[in-house]
Amino acid sequence: MTNPIALVTRGDAATQEEWRAALAAAMPEETILPFSVLSAEQRRQADIAIVANPDPADVAALPNLAWVQSLWAGVERLVGELGADAPPIVRLIDPELSRAMAEAVLAWTLYLHRDMPAYAGQQRRRVWQALPYRAPSRTRVGLLGLGALGAAAAACLLRAGFSVAGWSRSEQTLPGIKTATGAAGLSGLLAHSDIVVCLLPLTAETRGLLDGARLAQMKPGASLINFARGPIVVTPDLIAALDSRHLAHAILDVFDVEPLPPDSALWDHPRVTVLPHISAPTDRVSAAGIVAANVRRYRASGRCPEAVDRARGY
Repeated sequence: MTNPIALVTRGDAATQEEWRAALAAAMPEETILPFSVLSAEQRRQADIAIVANPDPADVAALPNLAWVQSLWAGVERLVGELGADAPPIVRLIDPELSRAMAEAVLAWTLYLHRDMPAYAGQQRRRVWQALPYRAPSRTRVGLLGLGALGAAAAACLLRAGFSVAGWSRSEQTLPGIKTATGAAGLSGLLAHSDIVVCLLPLTAETRGLLDGARLAQMKPGASLINFARGPIVVTPDLIAALDSRHLAHAILDVFDVEPLPPDSALWDHPRVTVLPHISAPTDRVSAAGIVAANVRRYRASGRCPEAVDRARGY
């Protein structure tokens, strides 16, 4: 008889039950129970917690955890809230999530490449005018972040015919794209990209990375897509760059505060597209399968899955 697995979330009861059911279907041999129904003895017995935006106090009330499995790819909030003494944290690495993100990057890159914001503006002004067409090979897309999500996005963009470059904190090699690292590499990518796509994790080093100085390094008339985390971009500086027409457009799926407050200037900005954090939603069935595989390997070997590097933050 294996120890129970604690499901710890701050979501509503219906969403929690949907996750519990998906996880139970993927590993019927396990007992998966919401934290709220665990007895005191079961809390002591639980050696794995599966979490989605958990209350840190609930995780701390499970004294014998070997590791914590996140149901999200991004873990910066989890790392910060659980603290340095928390058990190892395992982030969700799901090929389906990478595919969905690559799909979103391509879709919104094409939206910008085919001048959809300009055509939407023309429609509002009742202007009938064709804009010049350019081939994808003449549009350079610069990817910030070359992990699993960035690599999938790069491959998708290349198949569509775009010229693709990438930047990451550590050196990476990806077929078909020019990669760079360091401050000079970042400046070069920003200066030569028509569309910059941010897929970086939020860490101490990336918070505020795209501030006024770096936005000013971007190619005049370029556009920004942020599918990473809101605080990587300094919002007032971005608005200033858009207002000055140094940047043409920004597609934002992530924000400093979510949901985006009703009084945010971003809602009505004519050069901003606001999305409600939908670029790469987690697929419950696929994610449950990934988590089940991690649990089975742990039960068989006693070794925890690869955990987040707390020094790096991801």
